[in-house]
Amino acid sequence: MSETIDSLLHEERRFPPSSDFTATSVATPALYEDAGKDRLAFWADQARELLEWSTPFTETLDWNNPPFARWFADGRLNVAYNCLDRHVLAGNGDRVAIHWEGEPGDSRSITYAELTREVMKAANALEALGIRRGDRVAIYLPMIPEAVIAMLAVARLGAIHSVVFGGFSAESLRSRIEDADAKLVITADGGWRKGKVFPLKNAVDSAIASQTDGTSTVEHVLVVRRGENDVDWTEGRDLWWHDVVDSAPDEHEAEPFEAENPLFILYTSGTTGKPKGILHTSGGYLTQCAYTHKNVFDLHPETDVFWCTADVGWVTGHSYVVYGPLANGATQLIYEGTPDTPHPGRWWELIEKYGVTILYTAPTAIRAFMKTGREYPQKFDLSSLRVLGSVGEPINPEAWIWYRDIIGGGRTPVVDTWWQTETGAIMVSALPGITSAKPGSAQVPLPGISVDVLDESGNRVGNGNGGLLVVTEPWPSMLRGIWGDPERFIETYWEKFDFEGSPNRRMYLAGDGARLDSDGDVWILGRVDDVMNVSGHRLSTMEIESALVSHPIVAEAAVVGASDDTTGQAVVAFVILRAKQAEAQTAAEAEALLKAQVAEQIGAIARPRRIFIVTELPKTRSGKIMRRLLRDVAEGREVGDTTTLADTQVMNVITDKLR
Repeated sequence: MSETIDSLLHEERRFPPSSDFTATSVATPALYEDAGKDRLAFWADQARELLEWSTPFTETLDWNNPPFARWFADGRLNVAYNCLDRHVLAGNGDRVAIHWEGEPGDSRSITYAELTREVMKAANALEALGIRRGDRVAIYLPMIPEAVIAMLAVARLGAIHSVVFGGFSAESLRSRIEDADAKLVITADGGWRKGKVFPLKNAVDSAIASQTDGTSTVEHVLVVRRGENDVDWTEGRDLWWHDVVDSAPDEHEAEPFEAENPLFILYTSGTTGKPKGILHTSGGYLTQCAYTHKNVFDLHPETDVFWCTADVGWVTGHSYVVYGPLANGATQLIYEGTPDTPHPGRWWELIEKYGVTILYTAPTAIRAFMKTGREYPQKFDLSSLRVLGSVGEPINPEAWIWYRDIIGGGRTPVVDTWWQTETGAIMVSALPGITSAKPGSAQVPLPGISVDVLDESGNRVGNGNGGLLVVTEPWPSMLRGIWGDPERFIETYWEKFDFEGSPNRRMYLAGDGARLDSDGDVWILGRVDDVMNVSGHRLSTMEIESALVSHPIVAEAAVVGASDDTTGQAVVAFVILRAKQAEAQTAAEAEALLKAQVAEQIGAIARPRRIFIVTELPKTRSGKIMRRLLRDVAEGREVGDTTTLADTQVMNVITDKLR
């Protein structure tokens, strides 16, 4: 990606914060000034102000052995204490920590005092099962309060949790249990999804039974009763949560641990090779989670109700369902089910019911709501919302506008956040009381964060050009390695821009393409693999998808590059039409209209070779589009592994339709 990106997104619309919002904004321009003067002193101040340390740190950053960073290393703290006990001791025990809503409509509101007691009981129960500092605990649960309680109980003991998304298969679970040598698995008999109970315990049984050497490090399986369905039972190994936890003592002293004590392993699936166990530690991670949650979302914990719609099986759920909000003493909503069950307005109903003020969700969800139409959100009172956030992938400008206008009533700031499992917390984002927002752009690195866009040789590309996104300075919540594989850690993230003779100049390669516009704002172009080379021109799938979605007949689009003998790669698009437009347009008419749209907005070089009109796109349970499966279809190959899809039949529907 050394040359200039040929087709650029041109976005002239600007949305500055209102004077009323700015007047009470948590973040102020002083953040940028302080971070610019002394970056390390800035982070030290954040760590001291946002967290409670049992032993204060004296050294902010040890970068003597890059890329292995140590932040606040001689300080000691307990992560769970910072998320729970200290709020109770400060007199906020009666504040609601979690409003929980199950998909069938059952609900609980849990105060900080109640959540602290529940975590203490769970920590005592886990200790009685032999869990100690450094032990690994796999958590395979639906979005129920016990998922948060289990994570915090493990953290309280100084043990390491490895949360596995409940939609993953037994084989995916097996590989994660085996790689981490998990001693305990916490699961449920089942969880609710789309009006049905999906099983979980049987996947755990299969995962343990199929471990490659015939033995397992798992000593116990702790099972939450949620779905009331039958499960197989192994006496001596399997235990009911209510039998073990409910009877445990409700007092537990939180032992402080070193700031670099490992907190969790979270596995990311690559396109090749076994999943990578991303390792995060305690003090630096919690500092940046609390800092970003407070400032990016303009958090006022006394009055706000925060809702991050992510599952705790993903890093967004770790950082902005569990650790960030609870460290800040926030009240939040957690929902077990899907956005369209039992009806398409479920999310908006919940926002009205609980008075949600801050919503953080994925562009995929926003585009799905665009498809069903504005009439559903308009049935509910969404006036409580005051900040909207986007996460997971680049958001198309038109989806950004729809989100602000229809969900935010045309008045709320929208913060489009860029970060990764590996970065641990938000890195690039607007600050809602400061930044003049630009639809579709992640915009600016947060105060204390340093990023750049380089060409293949490591040269800065400058404004108006595209290249590889890098982080140029260490940051507190950065990954500390790949579990059990330090060489892979270096090769994957740090080797490309390891400048010979200057080890402290090592830069983190994000794996995302990006460009800087004329203002120097960052536009994320998606994974480097999603940048196509068409007749020597580099085109971003995100740019072409944005051009397609900006047409009024389109609800959602996914673009892939397919091999082409003449041009190297050709653009192939899969498009979902808006519900009413699907009835009015033939596929041929829609294809012609949309090819012309792309040519007009970007240029003839970006005109898709084919546009397929489909009713669904292959998405994971977290809402990400699996473009590799669409690439298989576009190139006429047999479709690859679909086990991580939310609906494994989607690809059959697509291939049958195209056939």
